[in-house]
Amino acid sequence: MPRLCLLLLAPVYLAAPLLAQSRNDGRLNAGEAAQLTTRIADLLEATRIVMPELSRAGAPLQENFRQGVKTLETTASRNHTGVLYRMLANAKAYLQLSDTLTKPADFSEDIRKQLGELRVAIQRLDAHFLATLDYREQQVLGSDRDNLRRYADENRTVGPVDVNEPRVVFLGDSITDGWRLDQYFSRKAYLNRGISGQITGQMLGRMKPDVIDLNAKAVVVLGGTNDLARGVPDLTIRQNLEAIGMLAQSAGIVPVMASILPVNDYHQQADPRFLRTLLRNPSRIAELNRWLEALCRSNGWGYLDYYTSMVDADSRLRKELSEDGLHPNSEGYKIMMPLAQQAIDSVLRTTVRRPRRRAR
Repeated sequence: MPRLCLLLLAPVYLAAPLLAQSRNDGRLNAGEAAQLTTRIADLLEATRIVMPELSRAGAPLQENFRQGVKTLETTASRNHTGVLYRMLANAKAYLQLSDTLTKPADFSEDIRKQLGELRVAIQRLDAHFLATLDYREQQVLGSDRDNLRRYADENRTVGPVDVNEPRVVFLGDSITDGWRLDQYFSRKAYLNRGISGQITGQMLGRMKPDVIDLNAKAVVVLGGTNDLARGVPDLTIRQNLEAIGMLAQSAGIVPVMASILPVNDYHQQADPRFLRTLLRNPSRIAELNRWLEALCRSNGWGYLDYYTSMVDADSRLRKELSEDGLHPNSEGYKIMMPLAQQAIDSVLRTTVRRPRRRAR
């Protein structure tokens, strides 16, 4: 049996864990998708070389799939539906071809198992593809695309502003959502309005109910890392962040724009999902932060530089500040807390604003 086939026999177990690790809606995360597509590519190559006819007819299909894997590795999103569609078309055609060809007399049981694993893996990738389409359609057409319901009840019960303690809203994604502000900023009128998984366009959609209507004195905006992971163009990220700042300013709220945090891959051996730089390119993060700092300087907004204090010599998030390469741990938040407080104090010292009546 060819050496490649022997090497590939060991990880036959991979299909089952991938089925178990997926999200409840059927989508795979970035690490699982990368693992699954690589495994399918290896299985296509291994099974093809044991049958002469399949080797000839299946070669273009196998190569097209392999090229799709390479494209996803250099694309901003592992869920690029156009690429996934073409990869699935080639993988399914390969399976149909293998089913129609007569198996040789020496066709081993091990190769049959590999073909069985290949079939399961392709079915799993197909389910991921369809679930991704459903998810994106729901995002576009859903009745609450920006998840305005998340804080609706809390917003209704927020009391009047204390004139001696300015109200500050922290607007962001999971990094903000997971930050226990009451533990890090005791006796401060700081409101957490972070929602895990959100991109800057969704944060922009929440500005009125979650920031402006709360009579905030300032808003700390931390967003952009999920945009990078989902393939949102830099221009769109910039336009959304600038629009958030301008909307806040027009409502008499001081914007404090936080830098995008660095990421790292230091924990990927513990979990393949923790391969972060593949979807969040460190050079893009640094460039967006340079632009954001210049934007704040030109508009007189506050710039909150988390990045410089949390990045290491390799332009990665310092290993000890995160357990997954993306989200800060308690040590990470300990660094962020005084930086946020300093930025808030700085803008509030230089800003005088007459009190506004709360919008109804």
